[in-house]
Formats: sequence, structure tokens, C-alpha cells
Amino acid sequence: MLYQTYDLYQRNANIANSFFSLAHHISSHPNNPWSNTLIGKTWSAGFESAARSTKQYHKLDFDYGSCEIDGKTFAIEEEVSLELPFCNLLHFKKPKAKAQNKVLVVAAMSGHHATLLKDTVKALLPDHDVYLTDWNDAKNVPLSEGKFGFDDYVDYLIKFMEQLGPESHMLAVCQPTVQALIATAIMAEAESNCTPKSLTLMAGPIDTRIRPNQVNNYATENDIDFFKKNVIKTVPKGFKGAGRKVYPGFLQLTAFISMNLSTHIKKHTDFFSNIVLGKTEDAQAHREFYDEYMAVLDMTEEFYLETLEKVFMDHQVAKGTITHKGKKVNFDAIQQTALFTVEGEVDDICSLGQTEAAQTVCKKLKKSQRQHQVFSGVGHYGVFSGSKYRDEIAPAITEFIHKNA
Repeated sequence: MLYQTYDLYQRNANIANSFFSLAHHISSHPNNPWSNTLIGKTWSAGFESAARSTKQYHKLDFDYGSCEIDGKTFAIEEEVSLELPFCNLLHFKKPKAKAQNKVLVVAAMSGHHATLLKDTVKALLPDHDVYLTDWNDAKNVPLSEGKFGFDDYVDYLIKFMEQLGPESHMLAVCQPTVQALIATAIMAEAESNCTPKSLTLMAGPIDTRIRPNQVNNYATENDIDFFKKNVIKTVPKGFKGAGRKVYPGFLQLTAFISMNLSTHIKKHTDFFSNIVLGKTEDAQAHREFYDEYMAVLDMTEEFYLETLEKVFMDHQVAKGTITHKGKKVNFDAIQQTALFTVEGEVDDICSLGQTEAAQTVCKKLKKSQRQHQVFSGVGHYGVFSGSKYRDEIAPAITEFIHKNA
């Protein structure tokens, strides 16, 4: 009944949100003589904070518009290159631009939408022909489309690489670094001409036995039945996927926030103060971050539980025991794909060394085909967004891809 209760709360919260939004509009309107007073700004900050706390957050748009290449501006056209039940392959086309290396950016299916990688893609656009996995919200996928598990995720990546064609590259962020590595091994063993020329793995859980953190310990301290009993819910009526068993996005979001509750509370109190003090840029940065952070999606039961078991509990990739459709994955087949592992020094989601473990898994690669880099002072989200990413990490990725094109 938890999902049904949450859905009912959201519908009722929309009514309160309408009131608070209207009150904020009135209190902050330029024609309101009180809007520029301390009292008026305080009321405005209070009403906006209340409106945001009752708001139902939806997936945002990418809205890249254009990018600059060699001093020339090119429009970016977003198109669906391949449509599958649980994911769309997006292509950010740049008509009339010169041919560039094709790169598949693999977004995580871990609660947030692919738009969480806006910065990741934006920084790559001037130098690459970028594609992105845009995962669908499981609560909106009809039961008639069947189940979607760990192996299905790998199959989707293989289909997407085949859609891009030969001489393409793959970049995976966080959770799907595991599936990206497996897909590369399967394609390499099959001698597919669409096997990635290079594979960049960023802040991913290849071996969570290394410096286990709060997330890792939570997974190992409980068995799979615990998670199945406590976090798997049924999508209620009113959604296309009604009746589907899922791990709801709102539960994942609650877990994320509870891990750093004091930090989130401080950010919201600072937001209130910034509105009152007229710090518009800081207040807008808060809005943009939480508009994205609060928008979540559901994962299918089978994908969530299988990922927990294979990656976080049994460490099957690191141990070399993982299978795909019953067949053991042969990572030794990866011999022609250059590997770049990227980590943040202060990452509290994927600890230092967990991603680098992929270098050990890929035993047959030559030294010249390997690269590993740790970026100082960078946390988990800083690995793929923010100034450090734009100024240091993205250029390093571009250089690596060009080197191995």
C-alpha cells in the first residue's frame, strides 16, 4: 500500500502546491509594494520553499540549443535514433558539422533520469557525435512489454552500439559501468565490428569490496529477500505500467537524501536566506540542481534485485564469475578496446579504487591501451558535472577518445 499512499499524497500535495505557488507569485510580484522589503522577501522565500516542498518534479528537457566548433555555431537537433520499450537512444545531431567520433554515453538506471548527465553531454558535444541512453520510467511501461533485467540492460547496450556502427566509442557513468564492461566483452568475443574502440568508465562499482562505503555496507548487511520484501512495490492504477513490480524512484530518492540529510537541510536553509538577501544567482543554482535531483523514475524489480545481487553482494565481475544468459562472460576477450577509468578523490558513492578495478578485470590489454586518472577534490557528482568536470575531466576524456579513434 506504500506506493498507493505516496501517489495519493502527491495528488493532494498538488492542491497545496497551487496555493503556495500563487502566494509566492503575489508576494514576489514587482507591482507588489512589499516585494522589495525584508518582510516581503521573507514571505516570498517562505512561500517558494513551501511550493517546492509540495511540487511534483518531472523529467526536464535537455535544451542544448547549439554548440560552438572551431569558432562556428551549430544547432543541435535532438532525435530518437532507436526506440525500445525501456529506453530510447537519443542522438544530439549537429547538421552541417564535420564528421566526428561517435560516442555512446550510458546513463544510469538508478532512480534519476538521463538528464542528470546534462553537463556530461554538453561538454562532449563540441568534439564528438554524442548519443545517450534515455531510460524510461518503469511505471509507464505496460506489463505487456515483459520484464527487464540485468541481462536485458546489457543487450540494450549491444543494440545501441550496433546502431552507432563500427569505430564508435562508449562512455558509462556510475552504475552502468558494469553493464558497459560486460557488453564490451561479449561483443569482443563475438568479434563484432561494432565493439567499442574505447571504453571510458566513470565512478562505477566494478569492485565494491574495495574501501566499502555506507552504500556498499547497506547492501551486504541485508540479504536479497530483505530488499524484495521492503522496497519492491506494485505500480498502482492510473499509470501505464499498473501492476508492474518496481523499486520506486521516491524510495531511492529518500535513501539518497537520508545519506546526507544535514547537507540537504543546510542547502534549503541557505536557499531561503539567499532569496531574502537577494543572492539571485545562488538561489537559481539551487533551483536548477533540485529540479533535476528531485525528478526520479522507477526501476523494474528484476533489474534492481539482480544488480544488487550480482554487483554489490556477490561481486561477480571482480571475481570473474558473472554470466550473461547463462554463459560466463570472458573479459579476456577485450584486447582491442582501450580502457580509461576515471575516479573522484572524495567520491562517497563509488569509493576510490572501485572503478580502477576494471583495469585488473581486463587482463589482456596492453599498457598502451590503459589509462587511469584520479581527480583531486572531486566527489561523485563532480566526476560528471560541474566546473572540475568541464575544465579537467571532459578534456581528458576527449583526448583519450581522439588518441584511440
